[in-house]
Amino acid sequence: MLIFDGLFSKIGNTKTMKLRNLLFAIAVTAACAAGCSTGSTSEKGFVRVENGEFVRDGETLRFVGTNFWYGPMIASEGRGGNRERLHKELDTLKAIGVTNLRILVGSDGPEGVAYKVEPVLQMEPGVYNDTLLKGLDYLLDQMARRDMHAVLYFNNSWEWSGGYGQYLEWAGDGKALLPSVDGYENYVAHVSRFVTNEKAKELYYNHVRNIVTRTNSVTGKPYKDDPTIFSWQIGNEPRAFARDSVTKAAFADWMCTSASLIKSLDPNHMVSSGSEGLYGCEVDMELFEQIHAHKDFDYLNVHIWPLVWRWVTKDTFADSVNVAAAHTEKYLTAHFPVAERVKKPIVLEEFGYPRDGNSDFEGEAEKFWDGVCLSKESSTAARDEYYAYVFERLIMSQNNGEPLKGVNFWGWGGFAQQSQVNEFWCPGDDYCGDPAQEPQGLFSVYASDSTTVKLIKETNETLNNTKK
Repeated sequence: MLIFDGLFSKIGNTKTMKLRNLLFAIAVTAACAAGCSTGSTSEKGFVRVENGEFVRDGETLRFVGTNFWYGPMIASEGRGGNRERLHKELDTLKAIGVTNLRILVGSDGPEGVAYKVEPVLQMEPGVYNDTLLKGLDYLLDQMARRDMHAVLYFNNSWEWSGGYGQYLEWAGDGKALLPSVDGYENYVAHVSRFVTNEKAKELYYNHVRNIVTRTNSVTGKPYKDDPTIFSWQIGNEPRAFARDSVTKAAFADWMCTSASLIKSLDPNHMVSSGSEGLYGCEVDMELFEQIHAHKDFDYLNVHIWPLVWRWVTKDTFADSVNVAAAHTEKYLTAHFPVAERVKKPIVLEEFGYPRDGNSDFEGEAEKFWDGVCLSKESSTAARDEYYAYVFERLIMSQNNGEPLKGVNFWGWGGFAQQSQVNEFWCPGDDYCGDPAQEPQGLFSVYASDSTTVKLIKETNETLNNTKK
């Protein structure tokens, strides 16, 4: 059975439903007092995996976290930086119990490239924007002051931060391609060469060495000694991008070699893959298990995207949350036996659902995402319903002893002001939850989304009140 009957009886019809979790009279704190950003840190231990659970100092950790990829950018004192906003975002997230933040270390390659976030961290191999590195330092310090954790990922399969394609270009294997310009099939064919290009992989390994061995300029503490870091992550949605045995074997080798390299430099922190799960391993569950059974991976990752993966369509998603949830149940639980065999927990660290209604924007985004609402003023009823299912599923896993231990929604848009000119992010626009290759507002959760924010807060309170 794909769906537990009780789950959907709690969710109900979209037009009349009242989310059970929203019945609690909990007012969401807009922000903590200003002192939150200046308080002293209290030293706590590193998060470990023990008996299939995340544990810190004897306490079991389960969570609803978020994706906050742009954190180091707004934490910098350079272009794109806004520390006042950073403090406000972190205080608000803390107030709703969101303390696990998944964060991009930084973008790679030249600037001025369409659909790439800026400013860029690694401009050339081993050449870094020091202002952004100090932004990452400052972010980690501020998170420590609020008892928050960072999942830091190094690379990207996709073009919006440079990714595989940029490393191939640096290695002399052609110019980095853009799916929206050069075609998706051409893009895939090109980036599939990353895992068999020894020079490109060595450039990646050097980047890992440079970051993992860094000492924080704010705290004076080496990264490897900072418990604020929850885990290092190989990349965002690493894929082989080809299903032949040679490429898949090279992909597994690169993933495991990367994990072992990180552990050799930093034995204190966990390592995770950043994988989408089955779809991230070319629909090969044996490949997924082979990678995550490796001793240097501490837990499993899964991503789920009902609209992007066409489980629901742009015309039906608002009224088909039950369909999205059924597919989610099937996809998510297919990974449970793997987790049980390798005796490691799972984090659903990316999932998202769009707003209701039709877009107020016109142009390229409207053509591609036709019928999907981007305006932050629109209803979030369908998204709340889908989030409610995911959160109920997390609580169910907790109660039933299943391996799902945390979820990270995509993504926190917070107090970002939505551009009324640009559909896609452009330099000078506020960073929000949607990266540069997707229209602004597509999956972002803004601080003004009161029903969604309430649901997140209540779920975190439930998790904290029912921990075993």
